[in-house]
Amino acid sequence: MEAHEVGDTITETAHKAHRDERFRRGAAVFLGVLGMLLAIASLAGENAMKETINANILASDTYGFYQARYLRQTSYQLAADSLDALLTAHADLPAELKAPLAKRVAEYRATAARHDKETSADQQGLLAKARGYEAQREVAQRRDVSFDYSRALYQIAIVLGSVSIVATSRPLLWLAGLLGLAATLLAANGFLLLVDLPVG
Repeated sequence: MEAHEVGDTITETAHKAHRDERFRRGAAVFLGVLGMLLAIASLAGENAMKETINANILASDTYGFYQARYLRQTSYQLAADSLDALLTAHADLPAELKAPLAKRVAEYRATAARHDKETSADQQGLLAKARGYEAQREVAQRRDVSFDYSRALYQIAIVLGSVSIVATSRPLLWLAGLLGLAATLLAANGFLLLVDLPVG
């Protein structure tokens, strides 16, 4: 090998080393951006999960309150019916025993009627409120699914990008970039809900 060939080889090797170093720096910056986007998607996914749980609790509590009011009204009606049946079955009871029972039946029926009048509008309001919480829960679940897929793709992209730095592989970095783009689209969908993904 002649001296000028050795010089050309050294120059070519130096240029390749410089290109590889630039590639590694660029890839490291790109991975930093992916890490930041992963953090944003993770935070948004955690918020969506908290919102799902909170809306589920509120819906459950509202349905429970609705049922408690209904059961209280029904228990007054059942008590009145039971005492009324007792009075009918024992028509031979003395008047001094019948009068307090009849009075109690009238009180129970009045209380049941008052509850019915007071709560029928409230009951419908409670049902509407509970259904509203259910709708909030379902929206939050849809958001969470997008963020879950987004986080998974960001993590895979970061791993592939890291391998591309070690291997100085531009095709691997391109693949990481494509996965990062898909993850970004999924994260955007988590915020905007443009596409419905299947909820697992």
